Amino acid sequence: MTTRPPRRDASCRLCPRLAEFLDEARNANPEWHNAPVNGYGPLDAPIMVIGLAPGMRGANRTGRPFTGDFAGDLLYQMLDEFSLSTGKYDRRADDGVELNAIRIVNAVRCVPPQNKPTGAEINTCRQFLIEDIAAMKEIRVIITLGRIGHTSALKALGLREADYPFGHAREHDLPGGLRLIASYHCSRYNTQTGRLTTEMFRDVFRKATAAAGLNT
Repeated sequence: MTTRPPRRDASCRLCPRLAEFLDEARNANPEWHNAPVNGYGPLDAPIMVIGLAPGMRGANRTGRPFTGDFAGDLLYQMLDEFSLSTGKYDRRADDGVELNAIRIVNAVRCVPPQNKPTGAEINTCRQFLIEDIAAMKEIRVIITLGRIGHTSALKALGLREADYPFGHAREHDLPGGLRLIASYHCSRYNTQTGRLTTEMFRDVFRKATAAAGLNT
């Protein structure tokens, strides 16, 4: 198991469709990040959040997970409320926000067309998720955002979703003393349709911080 943060750099072309999509994004907006987005937060954190993939105008633009779009607004609100971050979130990677006791990654590190990675792309990128989980020596809790994040997390751990089914705020005890807490993704669509409310999302973080033994 590695003790260094696993990283993908701009030269990665393991997924041809995603690599070509990033080439187009660089041509259209050369000042943006337009590269694989690596995890953010301390490796000795007890909590890990696993999302889906960078958004075009969010993490693909800023280079920091969940930074710059609506999903990030709600996620970083929760991090602030539960003392999992310091600084004021301002949709910029240089806003000074630092994470405490939590690390954020995505199942897929490159922005996909229409926010929909293919199964092959999810599978290809899982090697980096495996490395990221292994690098977190003190991990106790995993929060999965959405079914793809949930399924990819389980597969990264060598487990089957059939044994640990997805459901909002559903908790599972995994081998090795890990607790997994599933959540609907904090996307604009889910929040605007009421599928995920702020209080529902807050409940996930209550469960996670309690399971991690953190005072809130």
